[in-house]
Amino acid sequence: MTTELRVLRPDDWDKWYGNLELAFGGVAESPEERSLWSDLTEHDRFVGAWDGDDCVGTAGAFTFRVTVPGGAAVQAAGVTMVSVSSTHRRRGVLRSMMRRQLDDVRSWGEPLAVLTASEPVIYGRFGYGVATHQLRAEIDTSRVRLSVPAGTDDVRLRLVAPDAPAVRDACEAVYARHVAVRPGMLERRPGWERLPLLDPESDRKGTSPLQCVLAERDGEVVGYTRYFNKPDWDSAGPNGAIELRDLEALDPAAYAALWQHLFGIDLTSTVKTHSRPVDDAWQHLVSDVRRCGISLRDSLYVRLVDVGAALEARTYQAPVDVVFEVEDAFCPWNEGRWRLTGDTKGASCARTADAPDLTLSVRELGSAYLGGVSLASLAAAGRVRELRQGALAEASLGFSSVVAPWLPHGF
Repeated sequence: MTTELRVLRPDDWDKWYGNLELAFGGVAESPEERSLWSDLTEHDRFVGAWDGDDCVGTAGAFTFRVTVPGGAAVQAAGVTMVSVSSTHRRRGVLRSMMRRQLDDVRSWGEPLAVLTASEPVIYGRFGYGVATHQLRAEIDTSRVRLSVPAGTDDVRLRLVAPDAPAVRDACEAVYARHVAVRPGMLERRPGWERLPLLDPESDRKGTSPLQCVLAERDGEVVGYTRYFNKPDWDSAGPNGAIELRDLEALDPAAYAALWQHLFGIDLTSTVKTHSRPVDDAWQHLVSDVRRCGISLRDSLYVRLVDVGAALEARTYQAPVDVVFEVEDAFCPWNEGRWRLTGDTKGASCARTADAPDLTLSVRELGSAYLGGVSLASLAAAGRVRELRQGALAEASLGFSSVVAPWLPHGF
């Protein structure tokens, strides 16, 4: 049995997407969600594997710009909607789509590919390394208190309709000001502002509709939060939970005011977060961090498609001058020795015949690329080998980031 890979045609989208839904359990998405992804699909960057008239594999790559250390927004292919039909597993369908996709990304001149993994075990063999993590928490607000900075009480909070155009635009403006500050964040292209507002009734599972609160000072929006309220009662009384979707603020007082609001909502005793930066500042405001149920999970995976261009695109926290011996069997154009020199002002990375200082695979470079995973930590696991004494410390410090990288939403 043979399959054919071809670029997705608009009139094949329904069948293509139906196969994706089937591969992810067979539960149809809401019309609102399906419509959003249909509108966001870039057909010339999506492929399908076909066995005759049957779609048996799907994969796509959104056009993104992702922030890297130093603040630059770098072109990246947002790999998404990858699936293989249960009838065609272990026949090379996934590998053929990954091969086609990375060749395409290289031809488009995009130095990075990024993805979120439904199953992390899948993508390491294609050179993807986990580069960011998300913080999850279940905060017992009946027992945890906040210590807020001066000025918090001067922030005006206003409950608003989240999908009102003026509200949406104000929230997007706050979001955009954070993009250049934190590695891993995505510039939102037109249409993507709809994603954080997606709220199909069929997906609420007992929660309220999406709610939004703006933080304002002198008439200017300086922060916002979006959340769901899930009411509940037990024998002791109200025991509801707030499920946080988004919270962004431009200063500490506005940030604290929004968290203070979430903590104080009547009839609730828990705030649940599912995807926050690992260095999220609320951890320094709470009275008892042990009662916050903190856990971490892998989030964004990064793949360097062009090692030289990718390493040149970011800056380095301390001066670096190291030669990497890079292994990359799946994209052999990256293999070999690269000399990286750089600092906080810029970098260059070029082929060299000099002796290597560090040896590693492109997977480890992807993990370390945004500054959230230490090369020294990878070396302790045997994933990076130091050949010149001191090179590991130099590179680890240079690759680090002042703030933890974070992917604010999936794709």
